[in-house]
This record gives sequence, structure tokens and C-alpha cells, in this order.
Amino acid sequence: MAKPFSFLSSDRRSERLTADEEKDIARAIHAAEEAARDAIEAHNDAQSILQQTPDRAERTRAGSVDRLEAAVEAVWKAGKDDPKLRQQARKAKGAWAQAESLRWRLAMSGRRIAHGEARKLAGPFMDEEDLVQEGYIGLLRAAKRFDPDRGIRFSTYARWWVRAQMTRAIDHTGRPVRLPGCAVEQTRNLRKAMKRFEAAGMPYGIAELANEVGIDKERAELLLSQGNTISLEQPIDDGPRPRPLERFLSDDEATQPDVDAIQAQELARMHEAFELVLSERQRFVLTRRYGLEDGEFRTLSEVGKEMGLSRERVRQIEREALIRLREQSNIRDATRRPLR
Repeated sequence: MAKPFSFLSSDRRSERLTADEEKDIARAIHAAEEAARDAIEAHNDAQSILQQTPDRAERTRAGSVDRLEAAVEAVWKAGKDDPKLRQQARKAKGAWAQAESLRWRLAMSGRRIAHGEARKLAGPFMDEEDLVQEGYIGLLRAAKRFDPDRGIRFSTYARWWVRAQMTRAIDHTGRPVRLPGCAVEQTRNLRKAMKRFEAAGMPYGIAELANEVGIDKERAELLLSQGNTISLEQPIDDGPRPRPLERFLSDDEATQPDVDAIQAQELARMHEAFELVLSERQRFVLTRRYGLEDGEFRTLSEVGKEMGLSRERVRQIEREALIRLREQSNIRDATRRPLR
């Protein structure tokens, strides 16, 4: 029987769990999800969400969990207007919140995996800190899919998801030329092979590198060529006198009055929206985090020091504020009026 777990404070979410504790938490997550499902089983809208035929990408446990979350939210919104449904909505919401808290605890027990993989993959495309954040996303994905009855440790299972999330981030945001996920991994393996040959003092060429990685020579040449860059001083054949590429680029530092005016209007509307729907603390966090007053972005830790709060608490306040803004989908129209 799964042991009961209580909600944890943020200072214990980096704990390391034993194999039995990982299984117990995973089973407690499943039990909380079932409790939420039972609480909304009589609601027609919830059942229509749960029973809809998923597409191929959602035929997984994660897809089922996402549908359950959508169903709980639907019942919660309906319960605000229906007193008869309110008790069941609260029960479902409470069970879902417990599942989320346990899932977060399970994911954060593998933080060391995210840091370890980030150190391995950090490079010119993405730095270690950004990769750690991507690793946390991978941990949460793993926690949503983890099955305690498969006989595998969560830490072992999560490592694959962490690495996959990091390599995907490098592919999507780190490279000037986007490569498929498998190509990113093969390029990394080619560079590792180069380092091994150099450390051993052995001569090598493209053919030897390709053979080491297990791909053909032409593909190895293509992948290695993606890392090449173009100098801004390289002449461009344009007319009788070739000019450098730098001459064709716009000056990002030049003043653009129309853009500045639009930004000023949008910032004013944003501040009005903040006043309407956010608390003072939420407004302060978003303003400082995204530099809405001075244009200087700040980390969670920096904002936390200003407020006397932990980094995790600032992250929670930021998330609450963003969710609140998303819920108020008409706030932009409400603030779209001529500025005084």
C-alpha cells in the first residue's frame, strides 16, 4: 500500500529519494489522479473531454493526464456558477493539486541529473544555466509519464527525457541553422570522436570520424559543415565593387521613433492591465523580472533578494500572475483606449 505524502516546503524539493520512495510517490500520484477522475465522473462536459478520441501524439499516459487536467478545469469553472457542483469541483481540484505537488516532488528529486547533463551539453549554442532549465522541463515530463510498476528507477528513466529536452532545445533555439534531433546528436558524437583521436595523437579524416560514429562520409561532411560561420567582412559580389556583408545589415542601435512610440503605448496598456487583475506583489515580480520600467531583465534570485523571498516562491508568484493574465483573455480589449 502506498504511503501517504504531505505537501512539502520548497527547501525539501531537492531531496534524493530511494527506489521505494520513488515508487510510493508515483503510486500516490496515480491515486490522486483517480480521486480527481472519480469526483468529476458524473459531469457530462468532463466525460466528453476524457472520452474524446486522442490523436497519435496523445495516445500515452501523458496525453491522458493532460485530458484529465482539462476536464478538472472544466468542472472547476462550471462549479463557480452551479452551487450543486461546487463541492465536487473543489474535491477534484484538491486531488489534482495534490497530484501536481507530488509530481513536482518526484521531478525535483532528479535535479542533479539536469545539472549533470547540462554540464556535458553546454557549449557555444546554449549555456549551462539555460540547459538546466530545459532539464527541469524534461524532469516534469518524465514525472508525468513514470510508471512505478515497470521495474525501473525514476532517476534512470528521467535521464533520457532530460537529455532529449536539452538536445531539442539546442536544435530549436541554439543553432542559426535548425537540424533534426538525430542530426544534433550525430554532430555531437562526431566532435567527441575528433577529441578522442586528438587525445590519442592519431591522424584522422572525415572517413575515420564517420566510421567511428557509424554514419556515411557524406553525412559526416554535411553535419560538420553546419558549424561554419560567415564573417561580416567577407566580400559580397554585388555590382562592380564587392562590398562586405556588414554594409547590408541594418543598424540595430539606430533610433526608430515609430517602434519606440508603439512600445510606449503597449507598456502603458500593460501597466493598466496589471492594475486591473494583479495584486501588488504580482505586479512587482513581473515588472522587475521583465524590466518593464528600466528595460533590465532580472533573475528569480535577484527579484527574491529584493522582496526577501526565496527563488522558488518568486517563481510561484510569477506563474500565478501569468495564469491570471491568461484567464483574463479580454483584458487587452478593455485597456485598448486612447492614452491621455
